[in-house]
Amino acid sequence: MHPRHVLSILVGLITVTVGALAQAPPATHPVILHAARLLDIEGGRILTPGEVLVEGEKIMAAGSSVGHPAGVETIDLGDTTLMPGLIDAHVHLFLHPGAEDLQTVEESVPQRVIMATLAAKADLLAGFTAERDMGTEGAGSADTAVREAIDRGEVPGPHMRVSGNAINILGGHEDALHFNPEQHVLPNATYANNADELVAVIRQQIKEGADFIKIYETGRDFLKDGQFHTLVQYTEAQLAVAVAETARLQTRVAVHCEGEPGALYAAQAGVASIDHADQLSDETMRLMRERQIYAVPTFMIQEYFAAHASSPEGAARERQLLDYHAQEFHRQLEHGVPMAVGSDVGPFPHGTQAHEMELMVQYGMKPLDVLKADLLNGARLLDWENDLGALKPGYNADIIAVPGNPLEDIRVLQHVSFVMKSGTVYRR
Repeated sequence: MHPRHVLSILVGLITVTVGALAQAPPATHPVILHAARLLDIEGGRILTPGEVLVEGEKIMAAGSSVGHPAGVETIDLGDTTLMPGLIDAHVHLFLHPGAEDLQTVEESVPQRVIMATLAAKADLLAGFTAERDMGTEGAGSADTAVREAIDRGEVPGPHMRVSGNAINILGGHEDALHFNPEQHVLPNATYANNADELVAVIRQQIKEGADFIKIYETGRDFLKDGQFHTLVQYTEAQLAVAVAETARLQTRVAVHCEGEPGALYAAQAGVASIDHADQLSDETMRLMRERQIYAVPTFMIQEYFAAHASSPEGAARERQLLDYHAQEFHRQLEHGVPMAVGSDVGPFPHGTQAHEMELMVQYGMKPLDVLKADLLNGARLLDWENDLGALKPGYNADIIAVPGNPLEDIRVLQHVSFVMKSGTVYRR
């Protein structure tokens, strides 16, 4: 099929799906959500029953019972648990299942923007009301347009923090390494080979609408003689310059970083999060604990790659890396490394990423600790700690309902039955 025909079909799909989802703005009258249970995430407990009073876009009260003002509408959600909207701190709206290197070459940016809006809708309907987009993979600042369309109510999607293109060195991670050099295939990230270039690219990314900066701190990773190795891309001094420049611009740096010594350089420089974090040294973990630098484990992408490898040898390698990461994750928990939740969704289907929290429980965390990592730490990492992540007066009315008790069975997060974002109901 000709690419123009594909794009026309996608335009039709997005028009139909958005039209079907079109919601009235938040009710002008107060609304009470009532359910059998409510998650008090800060108190670490389930209240029975649960009620949340919503006026406009904000929560006015929450608890076992709330005052019922005149003219209030009550929505009874039955035998469910009310809880804050979920947060995914590592997504790729501009990716979908399939060969990542080919889709970024073969698909136009307009086509990828349409796909990104469909991905945002899928994530929202799965209960993710806030996300951090960790790079458009070659689509530049197109995620700014998606974020703004969501904010204007033109398309449904989570609250977004976006980074535009990630930043990379020549020949580094995501640099079209396996294509014919004579074809001059563009990288999926923006080059910055020294401190001065980092500053210039950071300024350009912020100019184009980025909320934060994503840097590839490590490249290829591999196991050799039972030892984990990664290729470091930036020195601590270079990362420190990047962190200082983002601080001047009132934002922060997140790094893609699989292991050492890159993770130590990132922690010493003072980044906001170390994403993937397969390997962290004792000194790195100490710094992360003291400075509250979040590890974002992204187990789900590793599990997906292991299950969808192109060869038995590739599958064995991915499983070996996943096993190694799980072992290291235990050490990180023992050392008190602060965690946030990010799935790396994109290479696997959008809207399925609640499974990430199930894996974090499987590999050693308690359900309550995973939920705190997702909701409280996630809100802090996305700079929305006074707006999202809890059901509290004055917070944004981002509320979901799930069956059962998530403190007893984290898997209920995969069965969201109700979604409200900013006081508007998107799923019921």
